[in-house]
This record gives sequence, structure tokens and C-alpha cells, in this order.
Amino acid sequence: MANGRPRILIVGGGYVGLYTALGLQKRLRRGEAEITLVNPESFMVYQPFLPEAASGNIEPRHVVVPLRTVLKRVRLITGHVTAVDHERRSATIEPTSGPPYELGYDVVVVAPGSVSRVLPVPGLAEHAVGFKSVAEAIYLRNQVLSRMDAAESTDDVGVRRRALTFVFVGGGYAGVEALAELEDLARDACRYYRTVRREDMRWVLVEAAAGILPEIGEGLGEYALERLRHRGIAVFLETRLESAEGGVMRLSNGEEFEA
Repeated sequence: MANGRPRILIVGGGYVGLYTALGLQKRLRRGEAEITLVNPESFMVYQPFLPEAASGNIEPRHVVVPLRTVLKRVRLITGHVTAVDHERRSATIEPTSGPPYELGYDVVVVAPGSVSRVLPVPGLAEHAVGFKSVAEAIYLRNQVLSRMDAAESTDDVGVRRRALTFVFVGGGYAGVEALAELEDLARDACRYYRTVRREDMRWVLVEAAAGILPEIGEGLGEYALERLRHRGIAVFLETRLESAEGGVMRLSNGEEFEA
């Protein structure tokens, strides 16, 4: 303890870390404990809003929660916890700037969250982008619009077909919502182009399971699948992406196309 007060270290500023700090801040009297939160950024990303941020329906600033603003009685360190020695009650902090140092604690809450896992698919790391940060959401929006610009600027059929083909792998919340929001963005943006129409585009969803959105149940998942196909989106179920080398998508069902 420091000055007779327990030292509470929270690793991670996502949902668990933020709400743990908020709860402690609310329940403990001022000065009753020293609370420190370590997170790579000074904000928490509200991930369910990332698809709307990607499509431009909401501004990126509405997707993040500034940690310093809501955690006024918590010390915020921007960086990473690279090691925890629980026997010594000490954690190694690697700040965003400066050398690493050790920070003592009495209680530790480990809630670093998750990271995108790149599957061992040839070409995937070079041609794919994840969907867990605001930067990735904005990148996807800009990528869709830049591909529409590229198609507008050429008469080459092959170049246009490749530019206007978009592939999403994974039929969970993130994949389906991102696809639907960006397809809606592109559909609306077509009115500003002379030669790009919705029917020129190919939107593809690849899912290894027999259905999509298992979180909401089979009935609603089938309804969502029907709505996607009604919008002209190609959905391949029980199918895996086997290669993305050279920008050529090779699926386990034999389909092969550039994207």
C-alpha cells in the first residue's frame, strides 16, 4: 500500500476496464484508494458503432469515449503492460513515449481485450483489413470510395470489375453490419458518378458456418440472410477463403475472382 491506501491497477480501457474504473470511482471515497488504468489510447472505442462510422452515418468522434473526461479520479497511463509479477505485486509498463518502468499494485484487474486474429490464409495479411478501430473503419470507407473513383476513371472492363468487387469474410455482427453499411454507402454514392452503378458492383460475404449471425438465433439469422440476398449481395455459406494472393480470391467452393 502507498500511504496506507490500496493501489488498484486496471489493465485495459475497454468495456471491462472502463466500467470497473467507473464503479470504483463511484463507490470509493476520494483518497480512499489509488486507481491507475493503463490503455494504449486515451479513449475507449464503442465498437458496435464502427459500421455506422465507416458508412458516415455518424461522426467518428461519437464512437469514442475520452477516458480522462469520465475518469476524473483515475490516473490514466497511455501505454502497454508487458509483464505482471504477481508475487512481487509489480507490473512492467511500456509507455507510448519513454523507457519502460515498474509500477507497484495491491490489486490488479486484467482486462486487455482482444485483437484481430489474422488467419493463416495466403495473401490475407497483405490484402485484408480488420474492423476493431476507428482508423480501420475510416480506412474501409475511404477504400470503397477510392475503388469507385478508380472504376469511374477507366473503361477497362477487368480493372472496373476488380475495383468494384468487395469481399467480407465472417458472418457475425462485425462482418454483416460492416458489409451492409458500406454497401448502403456505395449505393447512395452512385448518384455522384457517371459510369458507376450499383449493378456494376459485386458484394460478397463468405461464411464457414451454415448460417449467419448465430448470436440472434436461427430464425432472425435466416431473415437477415434473405434481406442481404434481396439487396444483391452474394452470400457463400459453408465456404472458406483459401487464398487471397495477388488480390485473387479463391474460395473452398471453387469460386475464383479478383477483388
